[in-house]
Amino acid sequence: MTKAIQPFSWPTTAAFVDDSAAFLSNLSLQLDPELAFRMFSSPTGALKFLNARAAQDHPASPIFSPYLDRTEENDAHQVIAMRVDAIRSLVQRPARFESISVVVVDYDMPELNGVEFCRRLANPALKKIMLTGKADERVAVKSFNEGLIDRFIRKHEVDAVETLNQAIHDMQTAWIDKTSGAVLEALAVSEYAFLKDAALAAHVQGIFSSLGIVEHYLSYQPHGLLMFDAEGTAWLLIIHTDESLRGVREIAVEQGSPARFLAELDSRNSVPYFWLTEGYYPTQCPDWRPYMHPASVFEGDCRYVYALVKQPAGISLNNFVPFDNYLQRLDRDIQAAWNTH
Repeated sequence: MTKAIQPFSWPTTAAFVDDSAAFLSNLSLQLDPELAFRMFSSPTGALKFLNARAAQDHPASPIFSPYLDRTEENDAHQVIAMRVDAIRSLVQRPARFESISVVVVDYDMPELNGVEFCRRLANPALKKIMLTGKADERVAVKSFNEGLIDRFIRKHEVDAVETLNQAIHDMQTAWIDKTSGAVLEALAVSEYAFLKDAALAAHVQGIFSSLGIVEHYLSYQPHGLLMFDAEGTAWLLIIHTDESLRGVREIAVEQGSPARFLAELDSRNSVPYFWLTEGYYPTQCPDWRPYMHPASVFEGDCRYVYALVKQPAGISLNNFVPFDNYLQRLDRDIQAAWNTH
């Protein structure tokens, strides 16, 4: 069961390393069609590429930033601040899908065996899967027990490719969980506590599946998730608690909203998305009805009222690149590489 909603998640890339180009070519036809991957028939070339990427694959870096806290007159303390608004801006990074999360490496390679290859990887966050033949099994078990690899798969078993596809999916999920873990823990004690509601997380996972969502980012004002399918269709999942709706109501009263708006809000049948005013009732609003969206109620650790807004207004997506575009580019690169062999 899904235990939490990660503050951000997107598809990452797997790297395959094997000295046999023919094996890699055959394997590429059997992998999950929704998997982004790169193939390397040179272990030293793969190592150079992956270690050069090591410093780039830390997506949480713009979210946490140091600042000086001058609350005391004669002293200044450096504090780590979290910019919640920076989470949603991660979607503006065209290169986000290029993050390498998993490496699948053959053991028996003349240039560099799989164990030594894993030892030389500079990025400790990388998940490592070793493909082994029968003779290499003892080495693989030893490497697994030492924590050098995360999984090993026997190359010649009947269901090896099915096992590999599932293992890659599991490792990619674990990579995202670890990458966003510090952000999740920091947010869970705030108004974003809904992220750690296991029942809500399972319900949201069902929404992801029904809409074909492949990536999502925490939304800041209104609270919820900005989500995308592989083709780039955007959805905003607005999530309210009774407490947050009380805040919306109080501001609406202060702004002189009509009684009909307040009655609609109190009914929980719909919730507003006032995108020009960060979710709050605007001054001198002539017609509030176009801003209302059908809502559903879900009971988890508390009562949630949520709404789905397709292609939400007011969100800049100038640099947005859909996942399908990235997969198509990788396919072209792979075809070009095979054609040169």
